[in-house]
Amino acid sequence: MRTRPLLPPELREPRIYPRGPRPRRPAWILVPYHRMTDAQWTILSIYLPRSARGRPCDMRARMDAIFRVAVTEGAWHELPAAYGKGRSVARHFQRLTHAGLWERLLEALAASPPGSVLREMEGWICRAARRAIRMRGVGLIALARRLGLLRALPGPPFMVADPDLSQIIRRLPVAQRFRRWDRDRGATLEFIRGLKSLHALAGGRGSIPRVVRETWL
Repeated sequence: MRTRPLLPPELREPRIYPRGPRPRRPAWILVPYHRMTDAQWTILSIYLPRSARGRPCDMRARMDAIFRVAVTEGAWHELPAAYGKGRSVARHFQRLTHAGLWERLLEALAASPPGSVLREMEGWICRAARRAIRMRGVGLIALARRLGLLRALPGPPFMVADPDLSQIIRRLPVAQRFRRWDRDRGATLEFIRGLKSLHALAGGRGSIPRVVRETWL
């Protein structure tokens, strides 16, 4: 086997091995985005809470900043400086989320006709609601499913928990089926396999890969 001849030490190029975690790639804008128009802000402002805790601020600028982060899978600190401080915007988002803003917007969005001003903002609202799920939990997931706004889910429906399906499973006649074990074991085993599949669908995936979240628009 032929081997490559070694270079003298003064001609060798040193190998540099980077230490620490790899730098994260910049957050991509996944939904077409621009700052809100006057018409969009007028409609959106109807659903904002009248009294919000914290220092007075430009609410329109804060909502623009929230939507700017929401249309990416990036962190708050990746918010461009032109939109303000990411930490301040994140705190404002938390206050609005606890005030139930995204539930109100999803309900209003579902009731809006195609082509309305609010429908123009559907991608922004749904992606912001995805972030709110981390604080609001399965209640917001159930609302998005019932309203048919599946874009507000953090991934494809078969990968996300389904609270309504969980309630259906609880009402199944499980005890009665197991009483028939001795008479019809084959049917009981088939029932168990189906029940296992339903539980997997109701519980959703433990984690959804980032690439799947990004492509679920």
